[in-house]
Amino acid sequence: MSEASVRTAGPVHLQLPATSANLGPGFDAAAVALDFYLEIDAEAGAEFSILASGYDAERCASLEDNLILEIYKDLLNDNRRAIVPLKIRMENAIPLGMGCGSSAAGRLAGIALANHYGQLGWTSERILEEACALEGHPDNAAACWLGGFVSAASEGRKVHVAQVTPPAEWRAIVVLPSEPLATSKARAVLPDCYASADVVANIQSASLLGLAFAQCRGDLLRIAMNDRIHQPYRAPFCPLLERLLPLAGDNGILGAALSGAGPAVLVVVESEGSLEQATVAILAAVEDLPLPALQVCRFLPAGASVVEGQIK
Repeated sequence: MSEASVRTAGPVHLQLPATSANLGPGFDAAAVALDFYLEIDAEAGAEFSILASGYDAERCASLEDNLILEIYKDLLNDNRRAIVPLKIRMENAIPLGMGCGSSAAGRLAGIALANHYGQLGWTSERILEEACALEGHPDNAAACWLGGFVSAASEGRKVHVAQVTPPAEWRAIVVLPSEPLATSKARAVLPDCYASADVVANIQSASLLGLAFAQCRGDLLRIAMNDRIHQPYRAPFCPLLERLLPLAGDNGILGAALSGAGPAVLVVVESEGSLEQATVAILAAVEDLPLPALQVCRFLPAGASVVEGQIK
């Protein structure tokens, strides 16, 4: 394909939601989309440029060591397409390194931009497979791309996903500490072997988790979000966790778990009307720690949006 034909691709608008993965026992398998986003407007330019706002704006605007641009360029090179310089405007509402799916959103953005400006013609399934391969696990990428609550499994490069719409009345509070945690560090503390009792307990909770979301069974979440595989080992790096886990079952709080690898904690609340009492309970539980930020949000039934020929 000639450089001239590639340059005919017009502007594109991307909206990629935050996600919370694992949800306790669903390690590397379960996730849910949340209604705050990475938004990107891109068009062909004379050279690469990024104007960023929101969380971690300086890092997002850097042209060096930029996850989105690296994936974009690598995919175009791998598929023998000319690299089209992009003029990007980015508004990022997903904090980096907090366990809210920023890397999945960034990788999907790079893939979607390469698909558009390289005219690769990839299907939605191919885009998701590429993102999961880059992530190394399918949970965040599947929830970001497809939306809703997902259970996902990889078979080689193929990704199998079961998806349900989360209960509309449930709300989420993402409790964000001041300092991020690298996923590589959070993975490094996990053991190679587990006691059979811990494995069985996680299988039991994970079996309840998907049905709790599918059947609006808030009464199951306290048990369904229990974990003995990764949270106990990550707790020393995530001081909010031990304070917030015991809140499940009271003050309208249905369940709590590390968001992804942490250090943020996802708190599931039964309804809009319960948010105030849940917030009071959360702040009381962490009152002797540095004040966290609270991101109140909804569970999102829809996933990423790619609108060609349009920018804001």
